[in-house]
Amino acid sequence: MIPDSEIKELREALVNSTRPLVFFDDDPDGLCSFLQFYKLNPECHGVVFKKAGSLDAEFLRKVGEYHPDAIFILDIANVDQEFLDKVKNAYWLDHHSPSERKNVKYYNPMIKSKGKDNKPISYWAYKITGESSWLAMTGCVGDWFLPPDIRKKFDEEYPGLIDKKIKKPEDALFKSKIGTLSRALSFILKGKTKEVMDCVKVLTRIQHPNDILEQSTSRGKFIWKKYLKTNSIYNLLIKSVKVTKDKIILFKYSSDKTSLTSEMSNELLFRYPKKFIIIAREKNGEMKCSLRSSKYKVRIILKKALQGIDGYGGGHLHACGAAVKATDFDRFLENIRQQL
Repeated sequence: MIPDSEIKELREALVNSTRPLVFFDDDPDGLCSFLQFYKLNPECHGVVFKKAGSLDAEFLRKVGEYHPDAIFILDIANVDQEFLDKVKNAYWLDHHSPSERKNVKYYNPMIKSKGKDNKPISYWAYKITGESSWLAMTGCVGDWFLPPDIRKKFDEEYPGLIDKKIKKPEDALFKSKIGTLSRALSFILKGKTKEVMDCVKVLTRIQHPNDILEQSTSRGKFIWKKYLKTNSIYNLLIKSVKVTKDKIILFKYSSDKTSLTSEMSNELLFRYPKKFIIIAREKNGEMKCSLRSSKYKVRIILKKALQGIDGYGGGHLHACGAAVKATDFDRFLENIRQQL
C-alpha cells in the first residue's frame, strides 16, 4: 500500500507544479497514469520511456530543454542515480521491486506491504488525481489487475465496457471492450517516439472511451487507425507461433518487425496458462525477451537463468523482461528449462 499521507503529498506536488515533466513507461499502465496526471494538471509535459534498461543521464537533455519545476517518474523500474543527482524536485512512483536512491521522493506499494502489493501505477494515479475511472481501468487491466474499488464507479459511469460476469483480469483484457481499448493503447505506443507522442497528444483530448472504441470523433478515429495498423502486424506474428507438448512456448522473430513481445506473451499466457512463455525479438545481436507464466515464478527462474549469461532482466513475479546476447541465448534457454 501507499499511505494516504504520501498520496496527499504527491497530489499537492502535482497540483502546485507549474512546469511538471513526466517520464512514463511505454505500456498502457504507464500511459494511462500520465493521462490521469494530465487531467489533473494540463501543464504536464510527457516523455515516453521506450529505452530498455534505466532512465539514465541520456534523458537529462529533456530536463534541460523543458526546465521543469518538478519531475514525475511513473511506472519505470530503474532510474540511474546519476540522473537523479542532476535534477531537482523529483518524485518517483513505481510498483516493481523496490530500489534505494538518493535525491528523489520514492513511492512504491511493495515497500510497506513487504512485496505483497504491486498494484499498477494507473491505480495509484487514480487515487492521487481522482480523474477518469476509464483510464484507471484501462491501465490496470493492461497490467492484469481488476481493482474492485475503482470498478464499482467505472461500471456506473461506463456500463457495458466490462461484462459483470467477468471477475478475472485476464478475461477483462481479452474478453471485454475495455480490454480492447487497453490493447489499442498498447499498440499506438509502438513505432518512433515522435509518432507515439503525437498519439499521446491526441489522447489527452479524448473525453470518453467510446470516442476510440466506436470511432465517434475524429480523434478517436485517428487512434483507432493507428491501432489497426499495428494490429495487422500482430495478427501475422501470433498466427506463426507453434505450440507443442513442451512446457515452453518459444517464439523468435527478427528486428525488422515491430516490438510486440509483451503483447504476444500476454495473449499466449491467457491461452496456455500452464506453459512457460518466451517471446524473443532479435535486434543488434541481442534477444529482447518477454517471459510469462501463471504456473512458474518467472522472476526467480529468470534470476537464476541469467547467472553466467551476458544479459540482464527483471520485473514482476510472473511477468518479466530480459535482454540476452544472441550468442548466449541457447544457454539462457537451457538454464530456464532445467528449472521447470
